[in-house]
Order: sequence, then C-alpha cells, then structure tokens
Amino acid sequence: MLLLLAGALLWHSLPVAATAAGYYAKVLCSGVFLSGRDPQSVLSEELSLDHPLAGWMKASVDRQHGLATASMAGVMWRHALYREGLGCTLDSSVRVDELRRQAAGWKPPAPVEEPELESKDAGPALKAVVDRAFAAPNAARTRAIVVVQDRRIVAERYAPGYSATQRMQGWSMTKSVLNALVGILVGEGKLSVQDRAPVQEWSAPNDPRHEITLDQLLHMNSGLEFQEVYADLTADAPVMLFRKPDAAAYAARKKLSHEPKTHWSYSSGSANIISRIVRAAAGGKTTEYWAWPRKVLFDRIGMSSAVMEPDASGTFVSSSFMYATARDWARFGLLYLNDGVWDGERILPEGWVRYSRMPAPATPHGEYGALIWLDGDTFSFNGHEGQYVVVVPSQRLVVVRLGLTQAPATWNMKDFVAGVRQALMPPHGANKANTAP
Repeated sequence: MLLLLAGALLWHSLPVAATAAGYYAKVLCSGVFLSGRDPQSVLSEELSLDHPLAGWMKASVDRQHGLATASMAGVMWRHALYREGLGCTLDSSVRVDELRRQAAGWKPPAPVEEPELESKDAGPALKAVVDRAFAAPNAARTRAIVVVQDRRIVAERYAPGYSATQRMQGWSMTKSVLNALVGILVGEGKLSVQDRAPVQEWSAPNDPRHEITLDQLLHMNSGLEFQEVYADLTADAPVMLFRKPDAAAYAARKKLSHEPKTHWSYSSGSANIISRIVRAAAGGKTTEYWAWPRKVLFDRIGMSSAVMEPDASGTFVSSSFMYATARDWARFGLLYLNDGVWDGERILPEGWVRYSRMPAPATPHGEYGALIWLDGDTFSFNGHEGQYVVVVPSQRLVVVRLGLTQAPATWNMKDFVAGVRQALMPPHGANKANTAP
C-alpha cells in the first residue's frame, strides 16, 4: 500500500515538476544567451525564489551546445535550446534535436542599425528622481531607466552589471508588440478586428466560441476561461508557457466561461491565440515568419536588439517572451507616441493607436485597451516583475523602467512617472518669459 501511495504521489507531482523545471530552464537559457549574463547571476537573482519547490531545483548551462537544463529533485529533466535570432525554446514534448532540425537553414536577418537617440541632460531635478529609483528597497531591483522626451534621452541609468547594450526581458510588454504586428496586418488588409477570429478549434458553426472576434481577443473580453495565476504551477498560465509545445493550441481549447464582451479578464492565453492568427496572416514558411517581425517592425524603427522567442510549434510566444535593450523598448514607446509614424513613414495604420487606447468593454475602471494599459492621460506597456514603458503624450515623453521586482509593493511606477513629469515641467512663468517681446 505504501508503495502504491508513493507511486501515486510521484505520478501527480510529475506535471508540477515539468512546469517548474521548464521555468528554470527557460529563464536561465534566455538570461545567459540573450542577456549575456553569468549563469550564477540568473540563478541567484531570477531563480532564487521564495517557493516550496525552489530548494529541490537544480539547473545548469552547456554553452557549447546552447542548452540550459533543469530538474526538480532529479525527477523531471527539461531543456531550453538557444537558437541564434530566436532566443530560447523549451523541449515541451519535442526533443532538442527536433528543435535544431526545425531551424535547419534558418539564418537570422542582420538587423538594420539606426543612429542612437540623441542625449540631452535635463538637469539635477530629473537626475534626483532617477537616482531614487535605484535607491528604492533592494526588493525593487531596478535595472534600467531610460527617459526620452521629444526623441532625446534626457535621463538614463543602469544598475551595476547592466548596460545600454544588454537585452532585457519584457515579459507581458510583448503583448503590446503583438498589438503592433496585428496593426500592421490590419493596415495591409490581411486582418480585420471586427471579423470572427480565424481559430480552427472554433470553426464549427454550433461551437459557442464560433462568433468570438479578433477585437474581443485583443481587448480580453472574449469570455474564454483562463487562469492567469503564476504561484499555482497547475494553473493555465505557467502550464501553457512552460509545459506545452503549442501555447496557442492550449489556450484555444479553453471553454467559454462568460458571454463574449460581457466580462473582462486578463489572459496570456488570448494573446497567444492572436499570435497564431498573426502567423497565419503573415504567411510564408516558418523561417520567413520568424524573419517577418524584424522586416515589418523592428528594422523600420531601429529596434536592432529585439528578439521574439517561439515555442516548440514555431509560433512566437507573444504573451511573454521578448528581449530588447532599454533604449529599444523606448523606441517602441516613441512609435506609439508619434501615432505609429517613424521618421515620416507610417508603420501602424492611421487610427490604430487611437483604437488601441479605447477602453475594453467590461473593464472595471477602463484600465485596458487592445493589449495596452490605460491610466488617464497616459498609456503603457506593462510586464511581469516590474517592466514598464509609459507614454505621456501631453509632455512628448516615454519612460522605460526594467527590473526584477518580485515584491510588487516595493515599486510604484505611477509615483515614479509623476516624479519624472514634475521634474520636466518648465519653471513657473518660463513660457511667458520666453514669449515676451
């Protein structure tokens, strides 16, 4: 009987072990091969977690073969493979050799370099605000701050060990990049947000999900059930991201829990369904699709460092997995500040930014648009553990903050942006003085 109980316990623990090991392998792989960090740094910072399973985890890096490996108590081994130009992909139900064959013949396009953004010293008031961000409680772990006004960097600072050339994880800021990719396809006439979402799992006319629109997926009020919970390793979000080979297929199998457009619920699953729709609309072979975001977006605005990471099916995990430098995240914010136009060239269709800023029906306080967060006169791209790009149109301002804030109470982005805005306000009477005869 004891053997049976032990066997049953082990059997039920295997999925949890697979998810936990997948998280460790993926975060370690991307931290080392995309961010260029020492493995011990990633293990001691990102992967030093206050979780009951943390003490059971073991992880290592094989630089020669581009692999990060993790296991929980030696029960479940998971691997994340680094492929140039694609970042790291987990071996979820797919062998590492298969992932290598998937990228056979793939040669990442060389990024188009643009001149760096100009810099301008905004003075001691703003410097003091930025310095306080790095003096916040250690749990806040601010790693990068970039403040851009009128396309000039007016403040920039990095924590020790980080730099302007280092890619950093965006987590859910990737959803807002997905917004841009959808917008580009809308501008090309390949997608319409009001059309029924082309999802094969919902194709039967009698399927209750059949009439869900792309607009409802973008605004996260499709009514699909999805557990956006990370502390529970059996919940949808960690299972989808760190155990399933096809994130979109996993999310698309979910049932309706509410009538579409009547209930708002933040869902990384919806973002990955959209990501698969984007892949189909973009067309072409897998390798052409992998090069497509660089061609239509990143190269056009100078985001030379940007790397989106696919799952084992080859589709980008557009809910969560993209790395870029802080300056390149600022460039992305500038694109939206300028209504989707860059250097006189329209990247996003006219009206797309306005559409994206329309509050989703059924949001509690109108705080969410189409994969973009809203807050009064500002809007933002937000990510797990304190990643932010905040756009302030009234002051022609973009504020980027990247970090590792695992204790949310230690960092208040709204207060920080308020301090930046105040520091950049012209002195009282300055405008009048400048225009006096």
